[in-house]
Amino acid sequence: MNVLVIGASRGIGLELVRQYLDAGERVIATARDDAALERLRVLGAVPIKLDVASPASISGLAWQLDGEKIDMAFYVAGVMSRGDALAPPTQPDFDLVMHTNVLGAMQTIPQVAPLVEAAQGRFAFITSDMGHIAGVSSSYSWTYRVSKAALNMAVASARHNYPQAILVALSPGWVQTDMGGSGAPLTVLSSVAAMRATLERLTPADSGRFFGIDGQPMAGW
Repeated sequence: MNVLVIGASRGIGLELVRQYLDAGERVIATARDDAALERLRVLGAVPIKLDVASPASISGLAWQLDGEKIDMAFYVAGVMSRGDALAPPTQPDFDLVMHTNVLGAMQTIPQVAPLVEAAQGRFAFITSDMGHIAGVSSSYSWTYRVSKAALNMAVASARHNYPQAILVALSPGWVQTDMGGSGAPLTVLSSVAAMRATLERLTPADSGRFFGIDGQPMAGW
């Protein structure tokens, strides 16, 4: 099986690489900097240099994947932002979050989804419970919340154009990463294992949906 992990320098992306390599799969993984690319190479992945926040960088992804069929793809790249609705986001903060979390994914889909369709595979986008509109409890990190809600809509929309692939948004839960903090209840290992189990159970009828870490569709999102 060919696996593509977009945003594999650390945390969830890096753990996806490790677990799929341990399972004997061939893994292609992207990162922005040379140190991360070398780490991926040492692990046994095929490294690709990519900055999803840069339209010029991500526009060249298709030719780097030319000839590939992708059984399982992941868009993991994402950045967090702080602040709430008591103050507007700065334009640089808004632009960084939306370019990385939303525009990067939307630029990736037309390049990668046809390769996933060719394998009748699955394309998962790592979202967040904080993008669940029906479950919102505060405006904390509101730019991040908006970006993940937008990502969910991008996935729900795009699935209509790629009927031979299963496109889904997956919440990793609250995970012990640089973003989630050390007080989070889930380890990276357990979060990734749970998401992999969810992906294995999906059927074409699930395409476009948003799944929680428990493997259940999120209601009212």
